[in-house]
Amino acid sequence: MPDTAAAAQLALRTLTEGAAGLGVALPPEAAGAMLRLLDELERWNAAYNLTAIRDRRQMLTHHLLDSLSVQRALQGTRIADVGTGAGFPGLPLAIVDPQRQFTLLDSNGKKIRFVTHAARVLGLKNVDAVHVRAERYTPAAPFDTVVARAFAALETLAESVAPLCGPRTRVLAMKGRPSGDELSRLPPGWRIERIEPLEVPGLGEERQLVVLQPPSAPAPPPGQALG
Repeated sequence: MPDTAAAAQLALRTLTEGAAGLGVALPPEAAGAMLRLLDELERWNAAYNLTAIRDRRQMLTHHLLDSLSVQRALQGTRIADVGTGAGFPGLPLAIVDPQRQFTLLDSNGKKIRFVTHAARVLGLKNVDAVHVRAERYTPAAPFDTVVARAFAALETLAESVAPLCGPRTRVLAMKGRPSGDELSRLPPGWRIERIEPLEVPGLGEERQLVVLQPPSAPAPPPGQALG
């Protein structure tokens, strides 16, 4: 039989060292919570087929470390994760950023049920899981950051998340390598703030982060006082 204690130690080391490589400090309790998240995901996957990745080592890189790769790009305290699926990147980010509030949106009911379950098991008071399509969700106020991992083409993403955004919102699109055609087809008023590589330890796949700015607030009508 495999040495489960040795395997657990290897997983913990892979996670903490990988997070450090991304510039994310991972205290022992946060690392333990992430590994418990994978325990729950493996258990639910057996019955509900939440993700295509079943290998534990791949889960560490493709789910946990890939999620943490955008942590340094978050701004503000109110974060939306659209098309969160089984909770990535939202759940790992919520674990390492307890001071921020995360709203995880997905149209798949069984995946949102898992996210709700995982947040409860892990004691994440800063997570709200909502069964809804992003374009149909109306927040009380615009989010500071909207993040999406492999959600859709940038044009479709911008149109879908527009109701979640204000002029100061930043939209973080986690992509492979977007084509020039995709980059040029943003809706009117949207623009690309920057594109930067995401170097995910052990992933072995190209990742890029495209940071989008939504349209600016409209100017007031002539003669109308500001403020």
